[in-house]
Amino acid sequence: MKILHLVFHPNLEQSRVNRIWKSQLNDSGKITTSRDLYQDYPDFKINIEKEQQLLLEHDRIVIQFPLYWYSMTPLLKQWLDDVLTYNFAYESKGVKLKDKDLQLIVSVGGQSKFYSGFDKFSTVHDLLKPFELTANLTKMNYLIPVWMYKADAVSENIIKQYGQQWVEMIDDPKRSNPIQFLNNEMDTDSDEFYE
Repeated sequence: MKILHLVFHPNLEQSRVNRIWKSQLNDSGKITTSRDLYQDYPDFKINIEKEQQLLLEHDRIVIQFPLYWYSMTPLLKQWLDDVLTYNFAYESKGVKLKDKDLQLIVSVGGQSKFYSGFDKFSTVHDLLKPFELTANLTKMNYLIPVWMYKADAVSENIIKQYGQQWVEMIDDPKRSNPIQFLNNEMDTDSDEFYE
């Protein structure tokens, strides 16, 4: 499996979480191509052909970013708008991403209680819904997204523990069928609980 790892952090060198995760994934040997998009496109002038070609050359697309104001970072939004074009990513001739995997890795700055979905709060799943809809439109497999809360406050040890989890799951082919994967995980958890 060829994995394209795209990191969208406005200042990756200053980031504790995303910098460490990028390093852990790179060092794992499981990533085919890893890129810091803010470093590649500081002026937001995206090379569309290059980006589309990279998408075509890989089987699993991993997008890593911090949640900013309950949304994606600005360059990530621009990248989606510019790269996932009509007749490339969607519509009758735009099936070039069909059956590729889309995996999100997200750092979330707040505590989990602020993403409960109750009253004035939303859930992280709800905030990531645009990515799921994008995957549906482009006929990609939307893999179960992963994230860590309290990115602004957790210890480096915790960050690395989460990063190790991402390394272990990043090339798991079973994740390509998210419903079956989730059902299997639930069965395993139930078996362990009742044994």
